[in-house]
Amino acid sequence: MNRSFRVGNLFGIPFYINSSWFLVLVLVTLTYSSSLAEQFPELTGMLPLILGLIAALLLFSSVLAHELGHSFVALSQGIEVKSITLFLFGGLASLDRESKTPGEAFSVAIAGPLVSIVLFGLFTIINTFTAINGPLAAILQLLAYINLVLALFNLIPGLPLDGGNILKSIVWKITNNPYKGVIFASRVGQVFGWLAIVSSLIPTFLSGSFPNIWNILIGSFLLQNAGRSAQYAEIQGTLADLTAADAIILDRPIVSASLSLREFVNEYIIGKDSRKQFLVINEVDQLVGVINVDDLKVVNTSEWPLVMVKELTKPVTNMETVVAKTSLLEVVSLLEQKQINELTVIDENGVLVGLIEKASIRSLLENKAKVKSA
Repeated sequence: MNRSFRVGNLFGIPFYINSSWFLVLVLVTLTYSSSLAEQFPELTGMLPLILGLIAALLLFSSVLAHELGHSFVALSQGIEVKSITLFLFGGLASLDRESKTPGEAFSVAIAGPLVSIVLFGLFTIINTFTAINGPLAAILQLLAYINLVLALFNLIPGLPLDGGNILKSIVWKITNNPYKGVIFASRVGQVFGWLAIVSSLIPTFLSGSFPNIWNILIGSFLLQNAGRSAQYAEIQGTLADLTAADAIILDRPIVSASLSLREFVNEYIIGKDSRKQFLVINEVDQLVGVINVDDLKVVNTSEWPLVMVKELTKPVTNMETVVAKTSLLEVVSLLEQKQINELTVIDENGVLVGLIEKASIRSLLENKAKVKSA
């Protein structure tokens, strides 16, 4: 049920429909067509089903308009909208990055509910001040009601709902820390998730009635996604407080160009963890190239004391570097963006500090987590 199908583009934004959407489409169509048939006995044959399908599609169009509201504001801030997806619980606009300021984050978050409120007002006005009646008037009334519910539900102040993003931006503004905003709004979202689940179970215990499945599903959805948001924000907050220098691997693969091959082998290879490549520095500790262990085979072992490391050093090609003071969050972003596993770290003067790897970052985070839980 997690598969999504691309159905085209909307204003240049890739548009997807999750397989779970079709289930809801069928349920809404059947439910509302039955309601129309009861309200308007003159509707015969396939007409109630057709009108029910039209109503269901219009309802999802309202959800789509809600997500486009978020997307247009994000685009105005230079944020790429990677996709819009309709799924079981509504819609999701996937953004390339977060807003740069609390005010911009607030604007993106509030845009969706505002679109829904505008649609509620529009459908209400049409239904009230025109001569439309019968099934069409009933459909317009439903659309108005659904858009109002969509706006109010999304304004619940807990992630991953829009109200949670609004709360996040407010906490971000107060604390000047976006991650604290995410964590706080996520915890509130988890509270609402538990409230939704408990509210569906209480009638079961009191009267033995069947629990409200939708409340349980929505509560589970809030709990799961709010929990992920909080966990991700905690990691991001930790990374933002650390620098590249903090995650340098302890076993530094750095050798001096002035070493003989014999000294290099004795000090860095024999009895050490196997490593195929080492960084080579000059007399002022600046990176000049790399030496591959396999290249030692081209030199007879009897000549190792006479041959210097610099003679087997190869120029550095396509090696990414970062300054030691660079935020570890930026380092992780660069590793993901470049699809690489390691970076060389230098100081402001170009002196080589060490090497940073994905594994060393994970190890640092694990150690921080152990210290925090101790």
